[in-house]
Amino acid sequence: MSDFSDRTIRGFLEDLASSAPTPGGGTAAAVAGAMGASLAEMVTALTLAREKYAAAHEAMRPIAAAAATAREELMRLAREDAEAYDEVVAARRLPRGTEAEKSAREKRVSAAVRRAAEVPLRTARAAAGLLEFMPELAEKGNPNVASDSGAAALLLGSAVHAALLNVAINLPGIPDSALAQKMRREAEALQIDSERLRDRVLGIVRRNL
Repeated sequence: MSDFSDRTIRGFLEDLASSAPTPGGGTAAAVAGAMGASLAEMVTALTLAREKYAAAHEAMRPIAAAAATAREELMRLAREDAEAYDEVVAARRLPRGTEAEKSAREKRVSAAVRRAAEVPLRTARAAAGLLEFMPELAEKGNPNVASDSGAAALLLGSAVHAALLNVAINLPGIPDSALAQKMRREAEALQIDSERLRDRVLGIVRRNL
């Protein structure tokens, strides 16, 4: 599997547009989240670089660190998401001519589908986790790049929602119903929280434009 971080933007978009099943929506969600994290880093950098905003510097440093960590994590998850789906495809192609083969195939498919749900759930967690910092960034960051704080929040929120769609489509294939229900509840909470935070950031940004 290609490391998407090494692709040009055009090359990555061509990969998404191709008939190949990967990269797909889960990878795109993670990349969107990484873009949001990058914008958050930019806002912190343009705040920390100005003595005029010295009062906000202490608040910006942990946000900058969190954004850098999230960006790296989301780029790893972009690759993992494609790998997880490829595992599902490979598992479903296993032979099932004998009972032993059927049993082995079923176990491989179940494990692969579980990972295909877990990876986008981690993507949603990472994006939602950084969204927690965005209201303070919008409030205290350099006002000249307030729109970028808003764009960061929108990208992170979209990453959460897109990733959770990939969780939802894989949950029915997880045979452990208790685990599937636990993941479903977490997904619902992440969606609600991310919408709340996104809307809060947008409200702050619009007041400052």
